[in-house]
Amino acid sequence: RALGRKIMWGEKISARKSGKANDLQFVRRLRVYPHALRQANAYYDPNRKALLFGYFQASPANAQLQLPGSTVFTCLSHDIIAHETTHAILDGLHRRYIDATHPDTRAFHEAFADIVALFQHFTFPEVLRHQIAATQGDLNRQNLLGQLAQEFGRAIGGYGSLRDAIGHVENGEWTPHLPNPDDYVTQMEPHRRGAILVGAVFDVFLSIYRSRVRKLLRIATGGSGILPAGDLYPDLVDEMAGRAAATAGDILRICIRALDYCPPMDITFGDYLRALLTADADMVPDDPKGYRVAFVEAFQKRGIRVSGVRSMAVEELIHPLNPGRQNTELAERVGLFLRELSHHVGYLSKRSDIDASTKEFIRDASGLHTLIQKHFAADTAVSEQLSGMRFSSDPQKAERLGFEFGYLMQAAAANVISNVWLANRVTPQGRIVNHVIVTLVQKRGVRFHVSDDGITVDETGYFVPDKTAEKDRGEHSIIFRGGCTLVFDLDTLQLRYAIQKDIDDHDRMILQYKFQRGLLDDDGQAYFDRRSMTTMAGPFAFMHSHSAHH
Repeated sequence: RALGRKIMWGEKISARKSGKANDLQFVRRLRVYPHALRQANAYYDPNRKALLFGYFQASPANAQLQLPGSTVFTCLSHDIIAHETTHAILDGLHRRYIDATHPDTRAFHEAFADIVALFQHFTFPEVLRHQIAATQGDLNRQNLLGQLAQEFGRAIGGYGSLRDAIGHVENGEWTPHLPNPDDYVTQMEPHRRGAILVGAVFDVFLSIYRSRVRKLLRIATGGSGILPAGDLYPDLVDEMAGRAAATAGDILRICIRALDYCPPMDITFGDYLRALLTADADMVPDDPKGYRVAFVEAFQKRGIRVSGVRSMAVEELIHPLNPGRQNTELAERVGLFLRELSHHVGYLSKRSDIDASTKEFIRDASGLHTLIQKHFAADTAVSEQLSGMRFSSDPQKAERLGFEFGYLMQAAAANVISNVWLANRVTPQGRIVNHVIVTLVQKRGVRFHVSDDGITVDETGYFVPDKTAEKDRGEHSIIFRGGCTLVFDLDTLQLRYAIQKDIDDHDRMILQYKFQRGLLDDDGQAYFDRRSMTTMAGPFAFMHSHSAHH
């Protein structure tokens, strides 16, 4: 419902030959291995498109928490299943989000998986009744986040969740950490950094929940707002639980819907904040319940920064509407083409048919890729400003700048359409919104000058990644990607939003180089270069192992 379409799993990708497209194989279903590992671990394997669950002998910190020596099966934990499945869903939507290009990328994967697992629980009022009754409606007094994989954490010797990094137990009662803006600068390990984002979203939930039950509490307390000691009235508990569940459902939908308004790679928490606000404004223009202000305040309290904006005002953070008004012909031609695509794909029910039909529309000689290339090449200055990509039609210049030329018969610097999604959503007012989301991606090889004075981009040292052997790239080099997410309105034939990551952004190039070389921090950054521990089963195997947290 939140995305307005069927979920597609990530495709299996085989190495391509020069000038040929990647072989993308449709994945009909995830493979699930309930007893795959004899260890305290569970993870999603992006290479095998599989969920692998472990089992192990419990060694709890306290025998009252778990029977020592008993076997714990991670495949029986609802929260672990939800968490790992969310990794798979996110990989199907944005496969570049597992690339270690920024401190936030893999942390976002962990945070989003925790957010979905957490708030999925809270959409059911019966789950919340006990918590609300036990805390007299103050959900902040309970370690709700600590319930994520609680059995798993207790069994291996921890008192709480492995992923519970936003609070601590004091005098037998869980107390949340106060938001610390410095954490966003210092915390680099993916789970701890992800906890910053989870904590911010949870703060939004608490803020909106309190505002929605404030009137109930005034009525129940005769206007004082202070509840007497003892149990709450069952009717009051039911009403508060219903409002908490509705709030959780709203936030979960906003968080999921925002994925369609994110850049296709190198996501940061700031990018996600802008996506949250834009996605919500697109569906609910007036924001009567104050969700958008609550999101901004919660992110600011945790020091989450947004680059490229003049202020943290909500209006400034929402992506500009109709950025393609300088090129209305492109928007209309592409919009008409996508409307035709929606007529072919919109009524298909089988995921395999949707996948095959969409790919045919992209790759056909008169397809979407050809149409976009033709119009972008006609006015490269406007197109490059809109997309953050480069469309040089000069082969020598393109390859000198690190772009392959002639890929898929393109007469321009190589780029690919990585996703085309139909999104048919219904607003809270009952209005049907028909959008198509298109993501474009481009890559280049970048070399750097590294000296005691600092790190700079070698502007004469770009290379074409697929035509340059690894040994010839040089020690100080990276493969760098840029691109954009385009949101088209099928009803008005307008380009509503263009969310870009500039392929020529030198600051982002240098940050990626520093991050991948472990030059940002002594603790967490070198983590991603432990290739012997990550390549065999993918990044999630190591990130989810218990030893990775100590």
